[in-house]
Amino acid sequence: MIETLAGTLFGLIIGSFLNVCIYRMPRDVSVVAPRSFCPHCEAPIAWYDNIPLVSFLLLGGRCRHCQARIPLRYLVVELLTAASFALVAHRYGFTFAGLKGCVFSALVIGLVFSDLEEFILPDELTVGGAVAGVLFALAVPLDSFFMALLVPQAWGPRPVWIAESLLGAIVSSGALWIVGALYQRLRKREGLGLGDVKMVAMIGAFLGLQGALLTLVIGSVLGSVIGLLFITIARKDYSTYELPFGSFLGVAALIVGVYGPVLLGWPRLGP
Repeated sequence: MIETLAGTLFGLIIGSFLNVCIYRMPRDVSVVAPRSFCPHCEAPIAWYDNIPLVSFLLLGGRCRHCQARIPLRYLVVELLTAASFALVAHRYGFTFAGLKGCVFSALVIGLVFSDLEEFILPDELTVGGAVAGVLFALAVPLDSFFMALLVPQAWGPRPVWIAESLLGAIVSSGALWIVGALYQRLRKREGLGLGDVKMVAMIGAFLGLQGALLTLVIGSVLGSVIGLLFITIARKDYSTYELPFGSFLGVAALIVGVYGPVLLGWPRLGP
């Protein structure tokens, strides 16, 4: 109970910071300075107007100074991050596996909404996240496909976990890059951005090969079904409209890495 409550509160705080990253990183603005400001009137936001969830509700979703509407995304990101952290904390408690799950969900949520708003997947979250995923493999066991057979047992378990993390990052991102390259060669236009490839590398580093491949399958299905429905309803051009594939990958990654282990018994982030 204490772990779940702590996860919820910490998730609200990190969700508030993620909103800063989602707005600033695609615009190459520092996430440290200047202090939080209204994107409409650029007035600095006081600390009491920057309390996660509470300030949004008290202000009625509007800026105190110019009364411009605060995007609903701010509320959604904070709530989604809080829910993800709560689930992870409930499952893993105050452990390295719990920390890994919280970091992973924060990275994915930041990428999902950055891709939805700006069609950009910042390197700070993809490349930096991939490095973090490999580092977590030093401390958190990772289910392995082939690495347990290939790495000598005399080396101990950690080399297996690290090798599985690297394998998941390299193979999954490499497979997606090949698909994108083939699409570009056949259709004579880009179908996948390099940001999507880097994002899959990050997912593979955290989840290993099995989790990354499952994420690719679910993300592709979501992108096909929901994407086609959106294009049809919005009457977009099927041949030219670009879907934010990273957002579908992110939803799939949250299902596999955060919600799957708790609700469905799918591959876990740790013991």
